[in-house]
Amino acid sequence: GASFFDIEECRDKSSPYDFMLPSESHFADYVGGLGISNDTHVVVYDGDEVGTFYAPRAWWMFRAFGHKEVSVLNGGFKNWVKEGHRVTAEVTEPTPAVFKARLNRALVKTFEEMVQNVSSLKFQVVDSRPEGRFRGTELDQGLESGHIPGAVNIPFHSFLSETGHEKSIEEIQEIFREKKVDLSKPLTATCRKGVTACQIALAAFLCGKRDVAVYDGSWSEWFHRAPPHYKVSELKRSK
Repeated sequence: GASFFDIEECRDKSSPYDFMLPSESHFADYVGGLGISNDTHVVVYDGDEVGTFYAPRAWWMFRAFGHKEVSVLNGGFKNWVKEGHRVTAEVTEPTPAVFKARLNRALVKTFEEMVQNVSSLKFQVVDSRPEGRFRGTELDQGLESGHIPGAVNIPFHSFLSETGHEKSIEEIQEIFREKKVDLSKPLTATCRKGVTACQIALAAFLCGKRDVAVYDGSWSEWFHRAPPHYKVSELKRSK
């Protein structure tokens, strides 16, 4: 009975950056075509080997467009199969529904807001990319890497257990504490394309923090638009 949510289709295709949020009308038409109305409880999952990779992005998109009845399947498809639950190759043909989308701008940060925050420090920034890409010591999918000044690095897989399930709330809280991230204060997540950043938002949500914003453009936009001194890289310092 599952429908396929394609983040390659449900995005702003006019943007030069990957996976930017679509317009309200685009999102409403797309998910309405999947048979989803404003009264539908949506459960998202993906088939990635780590357990959960893309699903939090879809979860966050629904929440960003005002839909609160949305969950992530803990452990993803690989654990669904491992536990012996039913699967099918049949393609679902959902009955179209009417979905009304209203963007909650508090859950999305723009490039301009991120630039202002470098000096104002109004909110904390957590980057979910691997440590090497955050530090600037390895290429980030073809781009020079590094990070936004003041950002803290918590690789997204830190929140996943070896089986691909979310770690316990106590473990997640301890991860944030170790990185000196205060969940009682404003927080924005970033990554390479705005996908794994949503894992930060999901982890904080499980701890009761429901207002984590995502910098939608993330490093792919920051790298191309930010001035050089706003791109922190150990590689540059060593040259």
